[in-house]
Amino acid sequence: MTPPLNATAVVLQEPEKLALSQLDLAAPAAGDIVVDMEFSGISTGTERLLWSGQMPHFPGMGYPLVPGYEALGRVSQADGGSSGLRLGDRVFVPGARCFGDVRGLFGGAASRVVVPASRVVKVSDALGEGGVLLALAATAYHAVQATDAKLPELIVGHGTLGRLLARVTLALGGPAPTVWETNPARRTGAEGYTVVAPEDDGRRDYAAIYDVSGDADLLDELIGRLAFGGEVVLAGFYSERPSFAFPQAFMREARIRIAAEWRESDLHATRDMAERGALSLDGLITHRQAATDAEQAYRTAFGDSACLKMILDWRAA
Repeated sequence: MTPPLNATAVVLQEPEKLALSQLDLAAPAAGDIVVDMEFSGISTGTERLLWSGQMPHFPGMGYPLVPGYEALGRVSQADGGSSGLRLGDRVFVPGARCFGDVRGLFGGAASRVVVPASRVVKVSDALGEGGVLLALAATAYHAVQATDAKLPELIVGHGTLGRLLARVTLALGGPAPTVWETNPARRTGAEGYTVVAPEDDGRRDYAAIYDVSGDADLLDELIGRLAFGGEVVLAGFYSERPSFAFPQAFMREARIRIAAEWRESDLHATRDMAERGALSLDGLITHRQAATDAEQAYRTAFGDSACLKMILDWRAA
């Protein structure tokens, strides 16, 4: 009899209470693979809300949970129906639900996962640890791929997602966007575009503004910067209810669009862009921590403004 699989996993037991736990994994079913994790990223958007307890309720929400939807590992077990994947292949894993009574929301922060082969994406070794950024890159790509979407002229927020959105815009042949950033320390690192403080930008005729700040109180300011018929795209994740004053939006005949999460096709598209060199993932991972120091890593990721992206290294686990 095959011995049961287990893993070391980050478990959020309740808001701001995190532990590394040994968890039994579900036995692989037909079409499943086992992935031994190398790296997982910590999201300062959705995972911060899970950490703080501010995540709005949606299906699957609850504690205890294994977070993480940005994970990179090697296939360690696969059967003949695993979409051509072989042992040793490096794959991006957007989370897993294999932890029994512990919720997988999103389930990537673990030393090992059992996941349907159809959910993972094979990636080149050449991407290195940068492969953990594919979900964020796909989020940026999805935001600009909606029907009749205009590429961003203004991006609000110069964190990891804002930088990837600017890079995707340039990779798709768009003109260099302007990026707003209130934190002076985060105005560096632009590649082919300009980052300014909002108060230093006098422009009020933007056709497309993409907000990735997660600040629900910005809508009035952003609508006031639109050209007639312009669009504000909410591409971040918002814990508070967004609202806006109607008259200003009415006068501009403004449009407001919500950019949903990426789809599988977006993940493949951004993987291909990165592997052929059209989209750089370099310079965005600023902090690394052994998975055994996960609690400190999460506190740094959410509390240190110098941290763009923190990754956990699972190789020793």
